[in-house]
Amino acid sequence: FFFKQKTAYEIPKRDWSSDVCSSDLGAGAWRARRSCRSSAIVGPERRGRGRRAGGDGAFARGDGACDASVRYAEPGGRHSGFGDALMSHELTANGKLRVGVAFAPAPTPLFIVKDADGTPRGVTVDLGHALAKKLGVAVEFFIAPNTGLLIDELEAGNIDVSFMPVDEERKKRIAFGPVYFLVESTYLATGASGIKKVEEVDRAGVRVVGIANTTTIRAAGRSLRNTTITAAESIDKAVAMVKRGEADCFALSRDSLPPFVKQIPGSYIVEGGFQQTGVAVAVPKGRPDALAYVSAFIDAAKESGLVREAFDHAGLRDLDVAP
Repeated sequence: FFFKQKTAYEIPKRDWSSDVCSSDLGAGAWRARRSCRSSAIVGPERRGRGRRAGGDGAFARGDGACDASVRYAEPGGRHSGFGDALMSHELTANGKLRVGVAFAPAPTPLFIVKDADGTPRGVTVDLGHALAKKLGVAVEFFIAPNTGLLIDELEAGNIDVSFMPVDEERKKRIAFGPVYFLVESTYLATGASGIKKVEEVDRAGVRVVGIANTTTIRAAGRSLRNTTITAAESIDKAVAMVKRGEADCFALSRDSLPPFVKQIPGSYIVEGGFQQTGVAVAVPKGRPDALAYVSAFIDAAKESGLVREAFDHAGLRDLDVAP
């Protein structure tokens, strides 16, 4: 259920080989609130910005990702800018960039889709291509049916970078950089269930399905006291269970559910949610230079409008990039 895909196709609409801080960013450039500046300028400025009080992990950058990205960007620091060959070596030790992405039937800021020939397409694919071009190496995509498998591959060192929701369990195994999208986990409910609010899901006899080894299924499991949640291997299999009448509710991020509401007559998204988290870039633990590099890359990509354009390219114009 884990696939390796080599790609060598061109992404339309922009020249992804250009620097993430180039001035000709295309349709997404105007969305950036500030003009693009060098990392040496942006880094110290970011240090002065207020951080989310009491936050943790990728939100507050308490795990060191932010400090690393700022330190490496400062003039006179260990490295000047994030293009240094020493910093990038931990990402390209195999002579290429191996990017892990998660597949789903519909694109989201996290999930990618595949064209008829198997070519992956989506936000994380675009970001993977842009990062590889910045590093000056070829890119190789590993496509998995859920982010839990991507955790295993990162931890084993079989991939160099990936993108996934942050939670405390994952922080024990891999290192997270900046968040680029904020998500809320909730439920799709069938019309027959009569469930309208998230609180109504936790009733005896309600059958809930989620995706194995994900932040969402763990959070749902913690919140459910009177019923249990069944783990499906992929979104496709979870949706099939709901269609066959084997599940009453499907736990997933709110942004991912609308396409499945259209596929399942009478279904809808319930009011409320049971988890709020962020989707972030991730690398294996024990690679501080790799973490610093991807952290600086994502910060610059958000600042320049490149992440915004990746959303637009995937048809996600109504979704916001995280601050």
